[in-house]
Amino acid sequence: MQPEPVPVPVDAASSPERLLAACAMGERAAFQALYREFSPAAYGLALRVLRDEHLAQDALQEAFTQVWTDASRFDPGSGSARAWIMTLVHRRAVDRVRRDQADRQRGRAWGTGQLVVDHDSVAEIVELRAEHRRVRSALAALTPLQRQVLDLAYHRGMTQAQIADHLGIPLGTAKTRLRDALQRLRLEMEGTT
Repeated sequence: MQPEPVPVPVDAASSPERLLAACAMGERAAFQALYREFSPAAYGLALRVLRDEHLAQDALQEAFTQVWTDASRFDPGSGSARAWIMTLVHRRAVDRVRRDQADRQRGRAWGTGQLVVDHDSVAEIVELRAEHRRVRSALAALTPLQRQVLDLAYHRGMTQAQIADHLGIPLGTAKTRLRDALQRLRLEMEGTT
């Protein structure tokens, strides 16, 4: 027989990490305290990513549902409770953006698939390959630091503040690197036409 889990005592002064531990034990009051503390900032993050109040509310709800169900997975050695919660919110928001984009692309693909258009598919393939070569060439001309910030911003969906935290650099430095990378990429793309 397995021993009964010992409840984690929580009060108004409990740390977010202690509140997460209590959530993992099923303590609703701890979850409510976490929600009160982090939902305003989490909603703001979701709204910045999604730019739609209803979608941001949905992402917030999904993320806090995950906080409740996955609280036992939180590892204090990997970072703060705030960072963990905000990461869950950011992921949900980015997932929502990607899902909406995929839905729009499917709709366009279906719509264009219904049209019968004569076109030269060989010429289209050649054009696409040339464009891919131009992009690869332009990216190769960037510095490793510039490629890194572009990857974090556009492939991983990080904000400038998250890039700065991830790389351990000041926010101004992250902004400058991203701006420089985009300018350089634009110049390289213009130069390879």
